[in-house]
Amino acid sequence: MDRLHSMRVFARVIDEGSFAQAARSMNLSAAVVTRLVADLEEHLGARLINRTTRRLALTDTGEVYLERVRQILSEVDEAEAQASAATSEPRGHLRVLVPAAFAVHQLTKHLPRFRAMYPLVTLELSVPGIVETVDENHDVSIITSTRQVLDGDFIARRLACSEVVACASPAYLDQRGRPTHPHQLEQHEVMVPTYAREATFRRYVAEPGADDNVVTLVAHRAALSTIHVDTMYAGALAGLGIAPLPSYVAEDALLENALERVLTEWYLLTSTIYVAMPTRKYVPARTRAFVDFLVATFGGEDRDPWLAAAGCATR
Repeated sequence: MDRLHSMRVFARVIDEGSFAQAARSMNLSAAVVTRLVADLEEHLGARLINRTTRRLALTDTGEVYLERVRQILSEVDEAEAQASAATSEPRGHLRVLVPAAFAVHQLTKHLPRFRAMYPLVTLELSVPGIVETVDENHDVSIITSTRQVLDGDFIARRLACSEVVACASPAYLDQRGRPTHPHQLEQHEVMVPTYAREATFRRYVAEPGADDNVVTLVAHRAALSTIHVDTMYAGALAGLGIAPLPSYVAEDALLENALERVLTEWYLLTSTIYVAMPTRKYVPARTRAFVDFLVATFGGEDRDPWLAAAGCATR
């Protein structure tokens, strides 16, 4: 039995929450994953996981063992990173945590160029919803934050800033009109995130003496409410109404005139996108290459490159 491989499989089963998902993420069969964990338990003479039809739960022994396994795997990864740091050609497997919308609309279209530059590096993407901090189980995390200062034991480099902008299809706007003030949204079909109870619009350039430089609207009778950004994006493309979309999601549709930005003198939210990695003494060449590639691709500046590329940058 390859003890180290079995440890990695055991840790992945816990991280993924199931044998089947761990098998898919490691490109193994579910039978092999089950057998490796069972062999590990037999070798230790102790049950590590209680299996039920609904979920997995670590035993007391399993919890203690998992903590030590993570330490061992981390030290092995550090040793490999130290050895590979001197290698001029990046190689190996890279686990990346990235928000789903950013992966779909931005990251994947640049990966062929990264692959051509570094053919010996393979990528595994984990794509949940919002990613707000580094995950120690991934080599690289792409995180989004509205805070001025990031907290945590990790290294982060800025990729770009992204504004949330109001967008709708030209066909919808031709039929219903183009709003010039947030209050006019009350006469429009709008889409909102499920968790949003209100939306606050602020003028980019405040008008002296005006009492409406900041306008807060209470969400009501939304045409569509969802936490899924791409569903709102699809709804906007289909002419369902006006949707707040991150610029990196809307970029291509704005370029192709499939969507149009409205309320250009107002903003809802600005966030900063970072590429981050756990603080480690030795960083593998493949990780450094990927981080440098992302910073070069997206600019690394305190500005929104996607609105600028679409020709509708904030004035």
